Amino acid sequence: MKILIVAPSWIGDTILAQPLFMRLHELHSNLALEVLAPAWSAPILARMPEVRRVHDNPFAHGDFNLLARRRLGRELRGEAFDAAIVLPNSWKSALVPYFAGIPLRIGYAGEGRIGLLNRRHALEPAALPQLAQRYARLAEAVDSISSPRPPLPQPHLSSTPAHQLAARLSLGLPVDVLPAVFCPGAEFGPAKRWPARHYAELARRLAAEDLPVWLVGSDKDRALGDEIAQLAQHTALNLCGRTTLEQALDLIAGARLVVSNDSGLMHVAAALDRPLIALYGSSSPSYTPPLSSRAKILTLNADCSPCFKRVCPLGHFKCLEHLTPDTVLQQL
Repeated sequence: MKILIVAPSWIGDTILAQPLFMRLHELHSNLALEVLAPAWSAPILARMPEVRRVHDNPFAHGDFNLLARRRLGRELRGEAFDAAIVLPNSWKSALVPYFAGIPLRIGYAGEGRIGLLNRRHALEPAALPQLAQRYARLAEAVDSISSPRPPLPQPHLSSTPAHQLAARLSLGLPVDVLPAVFCPGAEFGPAKRWPARHYAELARRLAAEDLPVWLVGSDKDRALGDEIAQLAQHTALNLCGRTTLEQALDLIAGARLVVSNDSGLMHVAAALDRPLIALYGSSSPSYTPPLSSRAKILTLNADCSPCFKRVCPLGHFKCLEHLTPDTVLQQL
């Protein structure tokens, strides 16, 4: 059995798709699972043992480009996939499997995908509140919504001691410490970010306990990391923008603990089984929780959240402003 997964664009959502990958392997003993995904998520998929190969999806969010999608589909015809599972809900995301002539094309109904998909599931949000549950559902028959389901498998990314040592040596970091890793960024927008001064205060408090603090994130988080490091009186080391995604993964894997906004790196930490404090403001832990028994979710459940906005529409940002460093420290 050879299956192509059309992956979501976000790194966190890609990790939440791994339980689906695991379930497919349980159902098909001789499965070749391949994924069509953006280049930035390929390093994450490479650390999933369920994935045999990653095909580059070159289309940016909102990029239609019908002719290029048709061309990519025709290139994939020679791969002879038996089935495709389309995780994004957009119409255009189902085009490549259709143009590839894949005989069984699976996904949720929506955006006029009749014809593009020939096994369409109806989404029942109350029965499947979590995104990972909705993805895993696509491994099952269309009429199985009332059937008992096994527990959702926990995502797991591989990171060996050799990987972790190589990452630290290449970045000039000490190899014999267990740091606290903070992930202060959130690609979606500032409404998901715990304030810089709160991260700085927590860094100072942990440094007083002789626990080094490393800030990890993308190049877009570099200025935020600089702000936190300055406010923390340089008790936190800003590594934002200095690492590849693989190196960030391996630094997190060697952490004593992780504090993170609801972000892709939060899900990375959960999949690496690190002790994790996950901070939620504008988003919902009921929809995209970290799938780890070692994760603790902190949210104030403000009356205006979750709003799912990129920027606080009310201007007060109290869902994260009022979540104090003292509260986080007590949970740590």
